[in-house]
Amino acid sequence: MKPYSAKALILINVPLFLLLVLLSSCHSLHRITPSQPLRDGDALLSDGGTYALGFFTPSNNSRKRYVGIWFARSSKPVVVWAANRQTPLNNTSGVLSIDVHGNIVLVYNDTDLYRNTPIWSSNVSFSSFSDHTFAELQDTGNFVLIRNKGRPIWQSFDYPGDTRLPFMKIGVDLRTGFNWSMTSWKSPDDPGMGDVTHMIDPTGYPQLFLLKNGAPFWRGGSWTGQRFSGIPQMTPNFIFNITYIDNANEVSTVTRVMDPSVFLIMVLDNTGHETRTVWRAKENNWLQVCLSVCACPDSNP
Repeated sequence: MKPYSAKALILINVPLFLLLVLLSSCHSLHRITPSQPLRDGDALLSDGGTYALGFFTPSNNSRKRYVGIWFARSSKPVVVWAANRQTPLNNTSGVLSIDVHGNIVLVYNDTDLYRNTPIWSSNVSFSSFSDHTFAELQDTGNFVLIRNKGRPIWQSFDYPGDTRLPFMKIGVDLRTGFNWSMTSWKSPDDPGMGDVTHMIDPTGYPQLFLLKNGAPFWRGGSWTGQRFSGIPQMTPNFIFNITYIDNANEVSTVTRVMDPSVFLIMVLDNTGHETRTVWRAKENNWLQVCLSVCACPDSNP
């Protein structure tokens, strides 16, 4: 079983971005506030201009609209996260805003901010409303909700899609049972929840698994101190390193990039293939550097 090549990965995502550009205006934001929503055609930019958040359509043959994040520095940007994966809009009237409860909400139009159940929401509980609540896109690609200039009270990094970014956790919060796990898209044209999940099982010696329809079909083994035992190619190098956390609070891994001129992603597809791909500023090009997980389930029963 072969993973997607870097070229194939780009071809899947380029039409998505090109269509977004054709439909979008030049209006860019740096924050979403109760008085400054993001409308279809706008873009929310990270401070360094590395990432952008806006509305997209995943296929030229589709009218469905999603809110997503994409890497903005490359001439061939790639969508790395989608908010309303299960609940797409059917037109371009969508609005992303902060509602009267202080949540990030996606609605069909401005009037719906006060009348209807949102299409998608950050779904955080607050005891009172604050005018100092806002959402911003960090230069790591993390979309965060902040109240009174404090720490993020909600973040997209807690809800990975099919793409893992540096500084994004995969694992389990042992205090709450909350899982940081990746889930594939249904298809290159459908960001909806697919059949394959990348997760860590904390039972006994924590192990990395791929699940298909909820059942294990590949096992990465336990942590050896440098890598998971079933993934010999998962070793630190000059591009990235991996931190493994196993304590009373959580079991997780975090990947960090060593070279700031490199953009690194890991993509999980609906067949169970996982590829690690890098973009280098000097070449302005995507290259596959390795498989992060062996794509041969039969070799790891």
